[in-house]
This record gives sequence, C-alpha cells and structure tokens, in this order.
Amino acid sequence: MIWVDLANATINGIVIGLLLALPALAVTLVFGIARFPNAATGDFMTFGAYTVVAAKSLLALPLAIGVAMACALTALLSLFFYWWVFRALVRRSPVASLIVSIGIALVVRSTITFFAGQSQYTIEVPLVRAWNFDGVRIVPTDLYIAGVAVTALVLTFCLLHLTPLGRRMRAVADNMELARASGINVGRVMITLFAIVGFYCGLGGVLIGIKAVVLPELGWELLLLLFAAVILGGIGSPLGAIIGMLVFSVSQEIASLWVGASYKIVFAFFLLLGVLLLRPQGILGKVRAVR
Repeated sequence: MIWVDLANATINGIVIGLLLALPALAVTLVFGIARFPNAATGDFMTFGAYTVVAAKSLLALPLAIGVAMACALTALLSLFFYWWVFRALVRRSPVASLIVSIGIALVVRSTITFFAGQSQYTIEVPLVRAWNFDGVRIVPTDLYIAGVAVTALVLTFCLLHLTPLGRRMRAVADNMELARASGINVGRVMITLFAIVGFYCGLGGVLIGIKAVVLPELGWELLLLLFAAVILGGIGSPLGAIIGMLVFSVSQEIASLWVGASYKIVFAFFLLLGVLLLRPQGILGKVRAVR
C-alpha cells in the first residue's frame, strides 16, 4: 500500500534528518559566528565514527563509553585545528578559512585511511525486533538515535538562549568588533564554539555510523548535503539548519520510492532550487541590508 511506503519513508527520513541535523547545526554555528563555511565538518564526523570503531574493536569498550570518547576526542581535534590554524585567520577573508578547512579535511581523511585503510566497518548495536503497525515499521534503535539527537539539539538551544555564554555567542555572531568593544572575550567564545562543533560532529558521525557503514569518505560524501540543508534553512539560523535537514532527508526518502536511491538527492536539490526561488534567504533566513 502506498501510504505504508510513504509512512516508512517519512519515519526513516525524520530519523536520518535528526542525526544529520547535529553536523548541520555545527556548520551553521561556525558560519554564523566565525563567518566561514567549515569544510572539515564531514571529516570530523568520520573521525568520531572511527573512534567508536577503535574503542569497540581494539579496547573492547562498551558503546556508551565509545560514544563519549568519540565526542570528547572530536571536540579536542576541532579545538586543536582552531588553535593551530583558524585562530590566525580570524581577521582574514572567509575564503582563506574555507580553503584551509578543505586542507584540514584532507589531512584528517588521509590520516584515517593511513591507519584504518579503505575497509568498511560497522558499529555493532544489539539486534532488536522492529515494531510493526499494519506494515509501518518502527525500529527501537531508531528511536534511541532520534532521542539522543533531539536531546543534544534541545541542549544547544538552551545554551544559546538561556545562558550568558549563549548571549555572548549571539553577540559575536551579530557584530564581532562591537562585541569585543563591549568587553566580550571573543577568543573564549571561539574556543567554546569549536568545542561544541567538534562534539556534535563526533556525535553525528557515531549516529550515522550506526545507520550506515563506516569508511573514510563517510563524512565527506555528506558534506554537500549538510551545506545544502544550511542554505535551505537559512544561513546562520540554527533552527533553520534543523528544518532544512529534515526537509531534505524526508524528501529524499520519499523520492526514492519513485526515482530510486541513486537519484533521490537530485529531487532534493530540485526542492532546494524551488524554495530559494521563492525565498532566496532560505526558510528562516533574514534579509540583511548591506551599505
């Protein structure tokens, strides 16, 4: 029945959209605060996924500890590259930071390939029976994944809107020089930003690794989708990034029912073009006047 297929595709799209909303949020936070598109986001995701694979296969650690290690180590990796590279480019053109982030992505991916090779890995989770409601299948593991993603997203919005740190981050996003003149320590805001970015990239990488296979190109292949979702939702809008990713993921899964998995992303990009023709600033983006 067509409605059953639509329901299953929608559920799968929502789950994938929620877990990919984590790195999409990382992309839009960097763009909104540090003012450049971070092309290393995808490979930070890959690093997080491989960290869990190593923790389980080499150290025989439980999955929960492996996930915590992935988030922490990816946050440290993000901070390392901020302190070593991006900090020196704060006053440079965003294009310079973008090109450097592409180089960082290549370094991370090549390092992973050197140690892990091109073999495919899986993040093993306990097998559970899917719940079947007249053909509509819900896998409990998907509910856990969606629950973790939603919790992380809610915590981010609480941080941004209910804490002094969040107010400082939003002030830097509005006007970095004015925030600095007002006494805000921009350096500390950037450190916090890149720690959050690394944490969410690591968590997103682990969750997508549970749903798919882990290979060195895992995050890089998703990077275009992440950027497109951020543009669709409105550049610099955290909520817009989440909505954009959900729209993309659900539309891809529904499109795959008719056009096949190989062409579903084409349908999603047609949807992106259609939305941008009506709202060039994106779903929740704002039109900014430039003098």
